Amino acid sequence: MTRRPKAALAMSPRAAEAVLDGRAMAALDKVCDLAPGPVLDDFTDPRARAVLAGTEVLVTGWGCPLLDEDALAAAPRLRAVVHTAGSVRGHLAPACWERGIAVSSAAAANAVPVAEYTVAMILLTGKRVLERARDYKAGRRRADMLHTPRAVGNHERTVGILSASLVGRRVIDLLRPHDLRILLHDPYVTDAEAAALGAEPVALDELFARSDTVSVHTPLLPSTRHLVDRELIGSMRPDAVLINTARGAVVDQDALADAARAGRVRAVLDVTDPEVLPADHPLWDCDDVLITPHLAGSQGNEWTRLAEHAAAELARWASGAGFAHPVHREHLERIA
Repeated sequence: MTRRPKAALAMSPRAAEAVLDGRAMAALDKVCDLAPGPVLDDFTDPRARAVLAGTEVLVTGWGCPLLDEDALAAAPRLRAVVHTAGSVRGHLAPACWERGIAVSSAAAANAVPVAEYTVAMILLTGKRVLERARDYKAGRRRADMLHTPRAVGNHERTVGILSASLVGRRVIDLLRPHDLRILLHDPYVTDAEAAALGAEPVALDELFARSDTVSVHTPLLPSTRHLVDRELIGSMRPDAVLINTARGAVVDQDALADAARAGRVRAVLDVTDPEVLPADHPLWDCDDVLITPHLAGSQGNEWTRLAEHAAAELARWASGAGFAHPVHREHLERIA
């Protein structure tokens, strides 16, 4: 018989209200004994300390306070953390792994809508839908279909995937039914692994030089800040598209703005550095740059997937099976 561990919710009240609806709470109630009362959003609070003292599992989310040595000292029975969002970097200190606490993340679940957004943008930009719709609305009549430039369309376009992250792999998978050539650059993926994914492994400079669209899925690390630099952007094919759903600082935005203003490249940016860009940033004024407000990740009804993922992980752990989506300490240096 599966035991029911004592659990507590640690996140901002707004995150709990958004992600953990009645259906989600019912799913959690089936597999654990949740501490009553408000969610924990300050581990120094006396009530939080009292709850932590008996907690075996923390169900965390956006706005969770840092679980550091001090907070861990107040939670001597804590054995696992189940995160209802993607990255755990912001709220779990290395001390969690040092103490042997098992960690799970819903990054795989959150990757689904990000990949869907990315694929949609790859196909829309290949067809130049956004620009052509803008021109049509402005009163310019549709040009003769038979005079459409040969560069427009998605047949046999080359898409470059920068990093085989959870999102990057999902994008490759979703692109498989389409008539596209897929290139991949990821120093942690062997040629055989890339071929198994359905992509051609290439060097970083080759990825940018050969692709009609480059989609960035690299986590932001010290080594990847401005990885997409002026030289790489300058090597892109005329009218190529850069899509970034990873982190804004992976791309040199000044270099991108210069290339976009010159009409050399197009871009779709769901992330920027900073968020939000200053009102006078030149990227706002580039007709061939679409900037969306970090909406690719889970929102609205997609939060249900995150909550269901967390409940399933908690159930597995309580049964003794362990997490299906663990976060290992040795992987922290190269994940988001």
